[in-house]
Amino acid sequence: MKTHSAALLLALLFASLTHAQGFAQDDGVRVPNFWDPKAVSDRPNSVPDKIQFLATDNYPPFVFRDPQGRLTGFNVDLARALCQELGSSCALRIKNFNVLLSALDEEEGDAIISGLSRGLPSTRRLNFTDDYLKLPARFIVAADKADDFDEQALNGKKIAVVTGSRYEAFANRFWPDADIVGLESVSLARDAVKNGDADAHFGDGLSLAFWLPSEAADACCAFAGGPWLEPGFFDRGMAIATRADDTERAAALNYALAQLQQKGIYRELYLRYFPLSFY
Repeated sequence: MKTHSAALLLALLFASLTHAQGFAQDDGVRVPNFWDPKAVSDRPNSVPDKIQFLATDNYPPFVFRDPQGRLTGFNVDLARALCQELGSSCALRIKNFNVLLSALDEEEGDAIISGLSRGLPSTRRLNFTDDYLKLPARFIVAADKADDFDEQALNGKKIAVVTGSRYEAFANRFWPDADIVGLESVSLARDAVKNGDADAHFGDGLSLAFWLPSEAADACCAFAGGPWLEPGFFDRGMAIATRADDTERAAALNYALAQLQQKGIYRELYLRYFPLSFY
């Protein structure tokens, strides 16, 4: 009865996650959609003349410097597109991550676009936009077994996870009949699948999307199943933070994010920086 109940719970959970997240296929690449396509949002009456973004570099593929030393990345292009949509002037100021909040407080910038977490005590006083990117968990398996992998039938399967991670906690809770193998590092968990010591690895989809086509992976493996965005485990995404009293910019940025999705600009940016989708 315990196994049956766990399997039923997992099936319902998977169905709810699959249908809660919108997707579009673009040349075989799955592009996420975080905005309701039926929602109609009016342009705010008040739009800021300028937006000074704050970010940290050396954070590829979000903010980094190209071989010529120019700032580039998903967040850089997203910030530029948001300003273009709003008709606002735009600038990006680079700061060390540990001074981003003080820089915002001291009005050295208007908005932080640097993966700042909502869950920190120091950030709860800020306004956050809607998430512009969520970071799901994913399975990888041997490339020749990806089509046959069933994430709702894991009894007896060896699943490699990083010890002490939220992925291990999730796997132990929702796949009690699988053989959850805790390893000390991400590289060891990935290599367990590569070497045939585990049937699958359950981990961070974003980092796996860059590892799979790398020399280190040696074409060993592939994504299998769908993205996991279970609340309380993998539902915290990336958003833009503004000061609590700066409601004008927060509202304008939310409007612009939805417009970029509707116009296909968000899709273009996603495909540019994530050619192997982690969705």
